[in-house]
Amino acid sequence: AALLHLVQVYCPLEASPYHRVANVFACAGRGCWGQPRSWKVLRSQYLQTEEKEARDRSSKQKQESNFAANDWYEEADDWGVCDEAESPAYTSLQLLGLNEVMMSNSLSREVECASQFQQLRLSEAADMSGPLCMRAPVREGTAAASSAPVFQPYYISVVDEEDYTGFLDTDHADKLLKEYQQREGVDLEQLMSESFAGEGDNEKYEKSEVKSRDHAFHKFMKRISVCHEQILRYSWGGQPLFITCPPANINKGIPACSNCGSNRVFEFQLMPALVSMLQSDTDLSVEFGTAIVYTCERSCWPTNHQTPLEEFIFVQEDPDQKLFK
Repeated sequence: AALLHLVQVYCPLEASPYHRVANVFACAGRGCWGQPRSWKVLRSQYLQTEEKEARDRSSKQKQESNFAANDWYEEADDWGVCDEAESPAYTSLQLLGLNEVMMSNSLSREVECASQFQQLRLSEAADMSGPLCMRAPVREGTAAASSAPVFQPYYISVVDEEDYTGFLDTDHADKLLKEYQQREGVDLEQLMSESFAGEGDNEKYEKSEVKSRDHAFHKFMKRISVCHEQILRYSWGGQPLFITCPPANINKGIPACSNCGSNRVFEFQLMPALVSMLQSDTDLSVEFGTAIVYTCERSCWPTNHQTPLEEFIFVQEDPDQKLFK
């Protein structure tokens, strides 16, 4: 089955000359949930100097065709655009291979850009004009090469976790934790303080495993309680937040960059709240606990490279999913 596009993250690194985008894909088949091979993350980059050259060429062409640039430039302040700053919308379009944003006299720049975004598709064509490009429109009377369903798109609002300091409300987290313990039939406080002295080795191992699992879940719930509707956490080079206890050798299991051989570092993770937002016209869904993305620590990008580089993603299931298998 075709992989579905879940998330696109514009994530330039500080002091880097590149614009940078990460795209996450997953299979919607129920049997594929939680399977690493059913997920894929692709990183694309675009050199800002190349963008400037493309914009200069575009500007020259518009001047030669007597394009009335002043018709839309009066509204440029709304985008924070000036001679030294670039429109985020234009940057994203460049990363997707749209070298020029044509403006309409009857539409504002904002409306036109939004319209362009709604038409964006990933293309598998070999002759790509950029790291990612827009699929050519289908002519009347012809069939599309791919009719893969898509999820309803949303823009992501970004806030710093530190902004919530002092506003911690654990009531919601405590309620969810209580419901989880009742559903699982476990007592977290008892497990955290219980001694295993005098019990068999197998029983010790089983109880220790449950204890470790619930401790990781409790830590997860406590951390996200400041904003339980969060759908993505980003911290390049930081530490991920595991929903269940990860393998002891998790760091050894993260492969080196396939392009330059450097280590990969944590960059971002998808959160459980995203699951309920993945809606489509068809009855499709992708369920998970958290999906953790690791990318090249050098963020390498070969000269004149035109296709995305694949990175590593580690998926943890929602603990409840195991009850239905």
